[in-house]
Amino acid sequence: MASSSTARARRREERRKKRLHAERQRRDGSPTEEAPPPKSKLREWFDALVFAFVVMLIVRTLFFDLFKIPTPSMEKNLLVGDFLFVSKLHYGTRLPMGICVPFTDLCVPGVRFPYTRIPGFSEVQRGDAMVFNYPPEDKMVDRKTHYIKRVIGMPGETIEVRDKLVHVDGTPLPLADGMQQNWKVLKENPRVLLSEARLAAVGARELRLEQQYPNGLLYTTRDQYERLALVQGTTAAVQSLQELPYVQAVEPAVAAPHPYYSAHLYPPGRGFTPDNYGPVRIPAAGLTVSLDEETWPLYEPVIRHYEGHTTREVAPGVYEIDGAPATSYTFAQDYFFVMGDNRDNSEDSRFWGFVPMDHVVGKAILIYFSKEPTSFVPRFSRFFKPIQSTASAN
Repeated sequence: MASSSTARARRREERRKKRLHAERQRRDGSPTEEAPPPKSKLREWFDALVFAFVVMLIVRTLFFDLFKIPTPSMEKNLLVGDFLFVSKLHYGTRLPMGICVPFTDLCVPGVRFPYTRIPGFSEVQRGDAMVFNYPPEDKMVDRKTHYIKRVIGMPGETIEVRDKLVHVDGTPLPLADGMQQNWKVLKENPRVLLSEARLAAVGARELRLEQQYPNGLLYTTRDQYERLALVQGTTAAVQSLQELPYVQAVEPAVAAPHPYYSAHLYPPGRGFTPDNYGPVRIPAAGLTVSLDEETWPLYEPVIRHYEGHTTREVAPGVYEIDGAPATSYTFAQDYFFVMGDNRDNSEDSRFWGFVPMDHVVGKAILIYFSKEPTSFVPRFSRFFKPIQSTASAN
């Protein structure tokens, strides 16, 4: 009996302890698990770097990108060595068009997404410094090399260059501030040399005529050639040169027709030059054009490369699109005509054609850093300098 009583007492004591333990758990909350071991410093750094990379990837995909000016095609406004903020929000963020390793051309084969753009808070405007994917490259659109040029022609407009002066729908569009081109400076005496100091003071420089325009690529006479100097500069710079007593005249250096230009300008075979180009009409979404021997060379590459159709010239003036006879075509998206601010040192729409809307990356809005192109010497005066539109030149 004693042992039975002892056993019952022991069981009661165990139940009491369990009850007290349960009450203590309810009062204190769930029992805490054993704390994990602290992370090593290396693991903390790794986690921080991964987090920063993911944030940077999201920001650069959706909000803005960074761009470095590699060539002088946008001088004097944008210089080699300038680093730019490019806003994707202005025109709307373009969503990725494939599954790719970030910052590389390595993509999952065969996976392509349709072009989709989140609405932005502004439209592309004439005079914008626009960053886009270089259209002629044979890559997925958003993997193509980034270019920057000035928007000159809008969808549906007609562009023509006459003796270097751009005309939009027949209206002249003069060089804006900071844009430059080549000029002929005619001197009274061929033995007189232009002052390098004077040229540098106005931001101009003399070029070697035979290098810029070899083999008769420049309109001039034999008499003028002996007294001619070739200068690259803005309109304001060359106007100051006209005040020099030994300068007889300053006028645009207009390239002469040449087989080289006919072969390398867009479309080939038209006899265009960089300084006398067009007229050409820019495609626009919903614009219908007739297809004939005049328009086919201009629009067929657009229809094939950027609109995604198969094309065939059956005979002169007879064409097929996607295997069906075609006498006209209606474009599915907008296009733009772009040029460099440094007109005689820019490969732009005159050479390779129009920029499709699905190639547009964003608007360059700010120079956040700048350095000399051949060194690491910073140009502090250009830090955080806004990039101005030239739309006021219209």
